[in-house]
Amino acid sequence: MRPLKERPDRQIPPFAAFARMTLTSTIRNANALSGLSLVLFLQVHLGGLTSVLGAPASFEAYASGLHHNLWLKPLELGLGLTSFLHISLSLQKALRNRQAGNTADLVSRRGEPLAAWASRSKTIAGVITLGFIGLHLQQLRFPRPLDGHEREALVHVLQQPFSLAMYCLGALAIGLHLVHGAEAAHRSLGWLDPSNKSSIRFGGRMLAALVSGGFLLISLGLALDVGA
Repeated sequence: MRPLKERPDRQIPPFAAFARMTLTSTIRNANALSGLSLVLFLQVHLGGLTSVLGAPASFEAYASGLHHNLWLKPLELGLGLTSFLHISLSLQKALRNRQAGNTADLVSRRGEPLAAWASRSKTIAGVITLGFIGLHLQQLRFPRPLDGHEREALVHVLQQPFSLAMYCLGALAIGLHLVHGAEAAHRSLGWLDPSNKSSIRFGGRMLAALVSGGFLLISLGLALDVGA
């Protein structure tokens, strides 16, 4: 009886391997850059809300000017496309990691409980954030409040217990997502190395605390109608 010959491992052609690596790198970079773009939007959006509690008239003037600006619609379209791209790529990455049984991120962070928790819960945080965004757009964008009544509409929405709970959960979820995403984005883009790792991690956590805390405090302040 002739012995069975071992079947050689199937090798991927060099061009196909290169194309796969290039596609993976492009997707990873696009996900990181779209995420950083959304972080920039969050900072600008939070900055625009800072006067809503202490200077209502200034806030109404800012909101009215913004809503009548010609570049607002293209900006909203770009923001929507960026959000869709980031969500799609994040879901694709999560599914790919789950199928591959990838746990490297959790193992490497055993000494960082907050980072490990943020990594494990990033999908849940993303779902909560998506639900909050949908509610926020339905309440305050479709339709948009009349000029001079933006703050009044915000107070009305946030004095509803369910809406307040969703806005607070959304603020916390955004903060948790930033704890993971700030460092992950820099790593994906190749900007993270041993010399700046601690600084980027600290900066990401500070940014997460400021953005999340800012939206949380403003939501609670409007629910209590502070500064009316």
